[in-house]
Amino acid sequence: MIHPTAIVSKKAKLGENVSVGAFSIVHDDVVVGANSVIEGHCEIGYPTELAKHEPLIVGRNALIRSHSVFYQGSVLGDNLVTGHRVTVREFTRAGKNLQIGTLSDLQGDCEIGDYVRTHSSVHIGKLSRIGSFVWIYPYVVLTNDPRPPSNYFVGVTVGNYAVIATMSVILPGITIGQGSLVGAHSLVNKDVPEEMVVGGSPARIICEIKQLQLVDGSGNPAYPWRSHFHRGFPPDVVEQWVKESNQTD
Repeated sequence: MIHPTAIVSKKAKLGENVSVGAFSIVHDDVVVGANSVIEGHCEIGYPTELAKHEPLIVGRNALIRSHSVFYQGSVLGDNLVTGHRVTVREFTRAGKNLQIGTLSDLQGDCEIGDYVRTHSSVHIGKLSRIGSFVWIYPYVVLTNDPRPPSNYFVGVTVGNYAVIATMSVILPGITIGQGSLVGAHSLVNKDVPEEMVVGGSPARIICEIKQLQLVDGSGNPAYPWRSHFHRGFPPDVVEQWVKESNQTD
């Protein structure tokens, strides 16, 4: 399961059935859960002083695609999936079923909930706080420096079930409320209330999220999205969403 060109430290702890691809490096102070796959040209547990010798812990059933780099000091839950050329810096704390898109960059000191989906080329600034079941689409940037360059950082907060559409920029310290939608190519410089749609540069409130309909001609509401979109989520979670949807109908 370990490619002959891979370098795996004797101090690393790999669970059963872990595979490590060609030319990958697994450093000291790394724990990888069972049945995980590390593809070729990855560097896992990259050591830095910022990590303070804390281990990198990756849960079970991870799929880390080629040319990805994970620094020491982070803890990522089961069923992690990445695209190619992903970077995850120190002290990222993420729940289960995190998906990180190709070329995305998590700058560390972040907290991320369960079932978060980031698409390609997403930048998550340091000190970001992201809830569960959040969608972050390509080229979104969560910033953290109010007066760049400076030594004062304040992260973005994103509530559960929020959706941030492609090429949007969220300024430092902004809160995106639970269940809200940020329209494509928005610049968000004010907090977004829960279950609202915002868009534009600077972003402004457009309407309540419940006013948006699906574009399939059915006339059914598009949000909350969990009332109709279930692909990739476990049956117990979907069952709860269906119950909630039936209660509000």
